[in-house]
Amino acid sequence: MTGAGTGTSAPRSLAEALRGTDDDALAELLRLRPELISPVPGDLAQLAARAAGAPSVSRALDRLDRWGLQVLEAVCAATDPATAAEVHSLLRPAPAAAVRAALDRLIAMALVYGDDERLFVVAGAREVIGPHPAGLGPSADVLLGWFGSARVQALFEDMGLERTDDTAAAIREYVAFFADADRAAALIAQAPRAAREVLDRLTWGPPVGAVPRADRAVRAETATSPVEWLLAHGLLVATDPGTVVLPREVSLHLRGGRAHRQVEPVAPQPADGIVVAPQRIASTAGAQAFALVRAVEDLLDSWGLDGPPVLKAGGLGVRELKKAAAALDTDEVAAAVVLEVSFAAGLVGRSGDLDDRWLPTPAYDGWRQLDPADRWVSLADAWLRTTRVAGLVGSRDDRDKAAAPLGPDLDRTLAPEVRSAVLGVLAAAPVGTAVAADAVEAALTWQRPRRPSRLRHGLVGWTLREADQLGLTGAGAISEPGRALLASADPDRLDHAADLLEPLLPQPLESTGGATVYRFSESSVRRALDAGRTAADLHAFLAGASRTPIPQPLSYLVDDIARRHGRIRVGTASAYLRCDDEQLLSELVGDRRAGELRLRRLAPTVVSAQAPVDAVLERLRAMGYAPAAEGPDGAVLIRRPDSRRAPAHQRPPRLVTEAGAPTQTLRAAAVRALRAGDRATQAPRGAVVAGMAVTSGVLPRTAASMTLAMLREALEQGRPVWIGYVDTHGSLTERVVDPVRLEGGYLTAYDHRYEEVHTFAVHRITGVAALDDEPA
Repeated sequence: MTGAGTGTSAPRSLAEALRGTDDDALAELLRLRPELISPVPGDLAQLAARAAGAPSVSRALDRLDRWGLQVLEAVCAATDPATAAEVHSLLRPAPAAAVRAALDRLIAMALVYGDDERLFVVAGAREVIGPHPAGLGPSADVLLGWFGSARVQALFEDMGLERTDDTAAAIREYVAFFADADRAAALIAQAPRAAREVLDRLTWGPPVGAVPRADRAVRAETATSPVEWLLAHGLLVATDPGTVVLPREVSLHLRGGRAHRQVEPVAPQPADGIVVAPQRIASTAGAQAFALVRAVEDLLDSWGLDGPPVLKAGGLGVRELKKAAAALDTDEVAAAVVLEVSFAAGLVGRSGDLDDRWLPTPAYDGWRQLDPADRWVSLADAWLRTTRVAGLVGSRDDRDKAAAPLGPDLDRTLAPEVRSAVLGVLAAAPVGTAVAADAVEAALTWQRPRRPSRLRHGLVGWTLREADQLGLTGAGAISEPGRALLASADPDRLDHAADLLEPLLPQPLESTGGATVYRFSESSVRRALDAGRTAADLHAFLAGASRTPIPQPLSYLVDDIARRHGRIRVGTASAYLRCDDEQLLSELVGDRRAGELRLRRLAPTVVSAQAPVDAVLERLRAMGYAPAAEGPDGAVLIRRPDSRRAPAHQRPPRLVTEAGAPTQTLRAAAVRALRAGDRATQAPRGAVVAGMAVTSGVLPRTAASMTLAMLREALEQGRPVWIGYVDTHGSLTERVVDPVRLEGGYLTAYDHRYEEVHTFAVHRITGVAALDDEPA
């Protein structure tokens, strides 16, 4: 696309501008406006049509910040086509560099095209911006163009201008009059005080007002009201029987030649942020992060034993939420956040049986094996990306139905964007500065001015509160682990965040109670081993807890159970059994009591089972074995055997209404397809056969020997060619192809018109022609 400052001749259309740009600029356009390649247009003309359409333009404008919108409105308010100098003048006193940067971005987004002397706005942008860009009314050529000669003469006479029968000349004179500050000021100085007050109300928009019989003929000597005086002197113009408008030229004079009352090239900065000591931020964030991990563990461990019922409509009941809050020693708002974060991370789900309950998922067991910092990172990252909004719990919809935690009514597609933006504002503030909620919202309003909503207002407050609860912030300022999570361009951001959090976490404390009487059995020893203790740990614990020597039968019991414990390991592959003792596995496979597990030997030391992990563990224990559950990494899972699990399932879906940024590979492929499609549509006018130009509609024709030679040459050089081809129905077609292979009388090539690899019979090819680099 022709850049704003290139100085080259301006293109006549957006399609022409796209054809004149390079591949990098096209790829950047697709990055900035990803909806343009869903699906990939057939050629650049189709891309231009889609880019200029109002629906796509509206989505693009939603991504513009306030400064970008102000510059676009200034281009719309200027003459058509505008000049860069005129746009800069309308945006005084903004720096020229800021105007240039915004113009370049608008051109990169295909909202504006052209050069410094001729800037055009795509039709869809004018439609979305509306008839009053920056609160300015229509220009004089629109308003006076339908005036009759007699009315123009009367208007000019009352304005003190020379009468003319040429409407076009009259419009030019009207524009020149208000461009002359002295003459315009002299006319307005004559206005009655009430008429000036009307102008003051309309100056900064909206520029329209309702007036009965507005289109009636009025003259200065007969004007009986302020509005009639303004109509008679051309300061207001009637657009229909009930509406008057302030012409754009009059508005700009009253505004001092500026399009906006206040230009905002940079985001508003927090005026008085609270400075927090780095140590306080770190300690507070670390404590909150540790508390979150412990809360998830405590809650889901208890739910594994006695999960709460699922409501008929989905979600968790009010009474169960209160019980969860009491168990976590917190309020219901904070408890809802713990629940939703666990759900977003895939750690809790529904059992799905007749007694439908909320239970930990198998993923929870793997999560428990992670270090505390890694556990926190998985929770915090899930919160950042989820579309579920815990702050909506308890709110009521149009049917007065309350939203329940874990229920189906908490998804909002705007949530991830707002969370990232809020934390981005905190990260952009000086290090250690806590930013107030109203200052954060002001910054977000500048970043996305077209998306104000009551939901976004609520999301800002909820995000700040939840970020503090999760440990992403400490005392209102962003923590270093939180800052690391925001670095989306860093592929190792999760590991980096965990490394930063590790030294901030408080050390676990241990305490002992008074004397206690313990009863030991095979089951109690096995439960201790299931919980991760070793035989040595148990012996050391008993020796330290008892004032007398440990009874020999107890020592034998511990050693015997420990020797058998974990010899068989059960995994989560529906499930599998693994044991180094091949003979033991053979006995197990042949045991009729294990028939319901439908065991099948996969390897000498591995057996698969067609039953859930919990069922396999329960059956093997009933048969007298002491199996241990195994995680994906082969480590023994630490979990009570009577703890239930929900079936394995994916994390809750993240609702998306906007296409994500396409990858660099996809953008490059799309650009290649667009160029190829454009060559296909332009080829008949730009192809050359045997050194002679081919007119439109004439297929290339070459001798068989030349056809083969040209195909081999194109194959060696890796360049596309234009061919004529007779299909199996006898129809003559033209194709632009990239040769891939030529052998056995067949050409294998990528057909750009149909965007697929196709095999062509060489004897059906009527001829081959090279493509011009610049089609006519």
